[in-house]
Amino acid sequence: MFESFAETLVDTFGQVTYILPEILVLIAALIAPLVFNITKKGSVVAIVSFVFVAIAALLVMLMMHTVTYGAAFGMFEFDPFSSLMMLLFVAVAFLTIMVSPVHVETTKHCGEYYALICAIVAGMMFAVSATTLLGIFIGVEVVSISSYALVALKKNDPRASEAAVKYLIIGAFSTALTLLGMSMIFGVTGTLVIDEITVAIANGMVANWAFILGCIGMIAGYGFKIAAVPFHSWAPDVYEGASAPVSGFLATASKKMGFAVMFKIFFALFVLSHCVFIEEFQYVFAILAAITMTVGNLVAISQSNIKRMLAYSSVAQAGYIMIALAIMSQYATTGALFHMFTHVVMKGGAFIIVAALITAGLGEKIEDYKGLAKRAPLLAAAMMLFLFSLAGIPPLAGFTSKFVLFSGAIFIDGVVSYDWVWLAFIAVINSAISLYYYARVVKAMYIEKPAVDDKLSVPAPFMVAIALCVVGVIVLGVYPEILLDLCSTAAEYLIPSP
Repeated sequence: MFESFAETLVDTFGQVTYILPEILVLIAALIAPLVFNITKKGSVVAIVSFVFVAIAALLVMLMMHTVTYGAAFGMFEFDPFSSLMMLLFVAVAFLTIMVSPVHVETTKHCGEYYALICAIVAGMMFAVSATTLLGIFIGVEVVSISSYALVALKKNDPRASEAAVKYLIIGAFSTALTLLGMSMIFGVTGTLVIDEITVAIANGMVANWAFILGCIGMIAGYGFKIAAVPFHSWAPDVYEGASAPVSGFLATASKKMGFAVMFKIFFALFVLSHCVFIEEFQYVFAILAAITMTVGNLVAISQSNIKRMLAYSSVAQAGYIMIALAIMSQYATTGALFHMFTHVVMKGGAFIIVAALITAGLGEKIEDYKGLAKRAPLLAAAMMLFLFSLAGIPPLAGFTSKFVLFSGAIFIDGVVSYDWVWLAFIAVINSAISLYYYARVVKAMYIEKPAVDDKLSVPAPFMVAIALCVVGVIVLGVYPEILLDLCSTAAEYLIPSP
């Protein structure tokens, strides 16, 4: 049945079928302002956007089981890695669209809001499926430019305007560095097609200084996208200034696109090409990973605003995921991809709770969460679950994904290696440090007394989204095989077995 439906799609649309999910999300972005101008109801625009994204998700899942991997349309390819990342992006879009109407229903910019959300998702999908550096660059820039506007859309808040300006300026530097790096790689190899670049490097067509400068430029450029230290300064201001659903969207989807692009590029440049500089750049990524996770966790301790605390927590999480870039093995990459998914439900759930409490009239300070267990027991319990999962407490999803990811620094290519034990040790120590500032929030919710005793109530969409994240945190913790197999297949596609 599914095979015949897929064949019908290919017969009807030809090779365009392979980018049909992206086209559907892009159509949603284009019609969202029109729908709002006609209906004047943000909820209607949200439903339309949700339906288009849902159909795109169903198409991706259908094609994962019926379309031959490697099917291409122009500079875009449908493969195990791109399809898995598309599922991650649409999952984040579901959660964001589900809770957004409460925040944008009374504004004049609902059409633009949902158009930007869908444009960002479409850009992410194009970026991860691109087979050329140019295609990746265009997809990433669609995401970046739309993100600047999305943060600034909260026009009545000066913090949002300030955050958007900082985001734009730093993003411009990021773009410049990325283009510089890509131009160096193009000058060395004479092509922008990733497979052709791999062959050129393998054949020795590498001018040492130009190739090294090109890689450094792209590392710095995409380091901004993933908020790796020292390219992270935009993240706390942007997450604090933007509305909570947007902060969660950027933390869980935008940064994951950055990692997906880095995996796609640097695994090809170093692993598949058997580059002579692979060991040197492994240490570059390892040092960046260690610094990123350490700075993120240490600075998070001193934060009094919960959105800024979660922002620095995201910086630390980026450091953990960078372990895969340092190790460059199938197993470590599997752990990184799995942790990217668990991070969606952990951090996404936490930001949704923050958004729900802001809607209910609670402030953004950690001290505002005092006695939350009495005022909103279900929300307090869910927040504790998300925070403990982020800290890596078993048997939650964060523990399982961190276990696979950290062990990837020891179990390499099927054998135990002690070359990167120091990196795994730093990651474990940082996880222990993170428990301190997460427990501070739990202490405020369950031990400290509230200033007032009135109950807090939040709209039903928030509770549904939070419930989905809670289920994800528990299920992925005790039964990770649901996703691990897909992550392993995607990792094997990125780094084939010798």
